[in-house]
Amino acid sequence: MDILTGLNPQQRQAVTAPAGATLVLAGPGSGKTRVLTQRVVYLISEGVPAHRILAVTFTNRAAREMRVRIGRQMEGNTRGLNVGTFHATCARLLRGEAKHLSHSRDFIIYDSADQRTLVKQAMAYHRIDTNRFQPVRIHSTISTAKNELVGPAEFSRDSYYHEIVGRVYETYQQQLRENNARDFDDLLMDTVGLLQREPEVREQYQHHFERILVDEFQDTNLAQYTLLQLLAGEYRQLYVVGDPDQSIYRWRGADYRNVQRFQQDYPDATVVLLEQNYRSTQTILDAAMAVIDQNRGRTAKELFTERSGGSALELHEAYDEEEEAGFVVDAIAGQVLREKCRPGDCAIMYRTNAQSRVLEEAFIRAGVPYRLVGATRFYGRREIKDLLAFLRLAHNPRDGVSLERVLNVPPRGIGRKAVEALQAAAAGTDESAATLLLELAREGTASAHYEIIGSRLTRPLAAFGQLLDDWLRAAREGRPVAQLLQLILKDTEYQSYILDGSESGRERWENVQELRKVTRDFGDTELTAVLEQIALVADVDGLGAEQDGSGAPSLMTLHSAKGLEFPLVFIVGLNDGVLPHRRSFDEPEEMAEERRLFYVGLTRAKEQVYLTHTFRRRNFGDDSLGLPSRFLDDIPEELLSGDVTGRRPRSRPQAQRNVGLRQQTVTGARGASAAASTPAALQFSSGQRVSHSSFGPGMVIESKPVGDDEMVIVAFDGVGVKRLVAGAANLQVEAD
Repeated sequence: MDILTGLNPQQRQAVTAPAGATLVLAGPGSGKTRVLTQRVVYLISEGVPAHRILAVTFTNRAAREMRVRIGRQMEGNTRGLNVGTFHATCARLLRGEAKHLSHSRDFIIYDSADQRTLVKQAMAYHRIDTNRFQPVRIHSTISTAKNELVGPAEFSRDSYYHEIVGRVYETYQQQLRENNARDFDDLLMDTVGLLQREPEVREQYQHHFERILVDEFQDTNLAQYTLLQLLAGEYRQLYVVGDPDQSIYRWRGADYRNVQRFQQDYPDATVVLLEQNYRSTQTILDAAMAVIDQNRGRTAKELFTERSGGSALELHEAYDEEEEAGFVVDAIAGQVLREKCRPGDCAIMYRTNAQSRVLEEAFIRAGVPYRLVGATRFYGRREIKDLLAFLRLAHNPRDGVSLERVLNVPPRGIGRKAVEALQAAAAGTDESAATLLLELAREGTASAHYEIIGSRLTRPLAAFGQLLDDWLRAAREGRPVAQLLQLILKDTEYQSYILDGSESGRERWENVQELRKVTRDFGDTELTAVLEQIALVADVDGLGAEQDGSGAPSLMTLHSAKGLEFPLVFIVGLNDGVLPHRRSFDEPEEMAEERRLFYVGLTRAKEQVYLTHTFRRRNFGDDSLGLPSRFLDDIPEELLSGDVTGRRPRSRPQAQRNVGLRQQTVTGARGASAAASTPAALQFSSGQRVSHSSFGPGMVIESKPVGDDEMVIVAFDGVGVKRLVAGAANLQVEAD
């Protein structure tokens, strides 16, 4: 069959799996997207109607890619095919079943910033000190509760902190209802609640979706897993694809144990392992497997590729972060100069966003362009959020968060007193603030609220109400979104407001122009759908389209790297406390996820990997000796080149190594140890010229006592910075 052409045996088994529950454990680079696509095509060719298939992904980019691939093979014979993200699927279902819910079908989806605004408002209502209780933390606790399907009434208030969260949670949900809005977590929780509460609705969707396919199953949370079970029902036609070894989003609710739950809940499920890798060399795969094999309780996979061999992973120890960043820039420049790669082929990955600063500075100093992935994204920029708030008001004037954001943007004389007067007037009625604005615009001095607010404050409020009335009329007339946006720009004189003569003003206006282009691309799509699609766009959705290898090197966190691939990968900051993060030291589950994060980084590489760590590292303002990451111990020495001797001794048990090295860190940082005596005097000092039998001549940068010996950092003329134990290095001091 053409559908199976080019598939390896494991992929064929996955595509043609019999009806019933199926678990496909897909290693990195094993062609899981192709398997999912071909599975849908196979089902349609076997007689399953396209509209009876539901395929769920985690990003809009993945959903678009799948739709395009399927459509190309089926020659457009995919009418009604349901391919989308969890959130988009739930939003569509909730709008279709609005009669069973408290919200109307035109509800707004609030993004993270809007959600935090509501949390702050709820905290203000309860007079909760935002210095003592951080809104971000409270918002995160509420989100976690929703992901675990715990509503305000069921939320456990077993501590003072949770009592505070419970109050905020209750008010926060009330505010969402008043604004006819939902947050992302509500989309999942409300859909689960609807299906659990309404048997007829549940049976309708169970019957409608004959086959359900899920991508990146290891990243699902409890709410998503429960949703899938409800949709599959007694038919059990659930086809999930994932890799627990690549589960790296525990901090946002993802639970790799859903893979284990699936196997327990569906013991008769067909299990297929995709182990052939089409991305990396065998050397890279062997290193990655050596790392991930240390995690317990996982299903073992033997990744293999037809690309045998490959360059060893290059291990480099730098003196500090500045030298580490300089090494990265120089290494990329050298590879490009030798025509081994193009700048856009390179990615620099790190554990935390804070690590990007020194890398950015190194690229700037070298005059080398770079791309920062994960910085403020397009839809999070101030000017874009302003204009989206205007559009949302034109769609749903009850949206109080959007109204508060733009009521005085650009400045139009509506100060805090006017806002408070408007809110006070609205609080005395059952009407929203926007309804009062429209009333003031239409009735002027005849309005019942004119005297309450006062003539001076009424004028600017009524003027904005008139603008809002015009936008609402344009939206009701069905004008294309691009035309509505142009009307808003004209009425608000936003261009004059944003073009203040500065370079940043020009850049912001260019962002506005890009938004205009986005709205034009939507054509005649109705405003509801446009706002929904924009709200559901994921952070890295746009990267794949730009990744053509011809641009600049990409800087990103390891979390942002998921789903991407590059010929050349640098993983920097491989020091204990950085990767793995210090928070994971006493938490086995977090340590296992840190290891998975490193595994994901390694398996992004196609041709070459550079691993770097530093001798000294600044952590929370303290400059101390850096300990190489314990994960480096797991990589066999024959797979590495470069500064291999700087690693920990592999012959000692892991627990013993950790104790000894922590003791060594204390010794180096404080110059003393209860377990070892400190030398009376150091043999070497900064600035001395020395020579080494292998490395040649160099200059001592620093010397520190370590146990009963001495650690010497030397910048050798020919090979760069090395750290050596004086007792074993046999350094010779050169005569003056």
